[in-house]
Amino acid sequence: MLGYKNVERVKPSGLELVDKLVGVQRVTKVTKGGRAFGFSAIVVVGDGNGVVGHGLGKSKDVSSAIAKAVEEAKKNLVRIPILDGTLPHEQKGKFGGARVFIKPASHGTGVIAGGAVRSVLESVGVKDVLSKSQGSSNPHNVVKATFDALLQLRSAETIAKQRGISLEKVFNG
Repeated sequence: MLGYKNVERVKPSGLELVDKLVGVQRVTKVTKGGRAFGFSAIVVVGDGNGVVGHGLGKSKDVSSAIAKAVEEAKKNLVRIPILDGTLPHEQKGKFGGARVFIKPASHGTGVIAGGAVRSVLESVGVKDVLSKSQGSSNPHNVVKATFDALLQLRSAETIAKQRGISLEKVFNG
């Protein structure tokens, strides 16, 4: 999450975070004595009000992999600008081979997104959004591409502050 200008890190204390399991993969390592199975889990946590984080956990059993992923996600919490239950503007994100496009939608549209993108957007607390995932469908890369798009979002207040003007001046002419 480095390299983004407007990222506000959030401490997990005092927040009611809900975790969503995005995916679990079984990994096999072939050794002299047979196959050794391991698991990796990717989890998204959020408070449904603009705070979200993601994490990856690996272990020999599923439950501890998920627990590790949740702890990792709580360390990576960031605040995302939300405007009336949708996004302030459309944005593209990419990570690896995954490409994600997210676009604000009118009230009542719902979350039009698939799989990993839906998990992230619902955890953020976005109610109305259109999205398209292209390229890789690998959940790890899709989650990171969605975060790339979300971390590039800027609210009107942020842009006005960066330009050194007041919002009243913008809206009143």
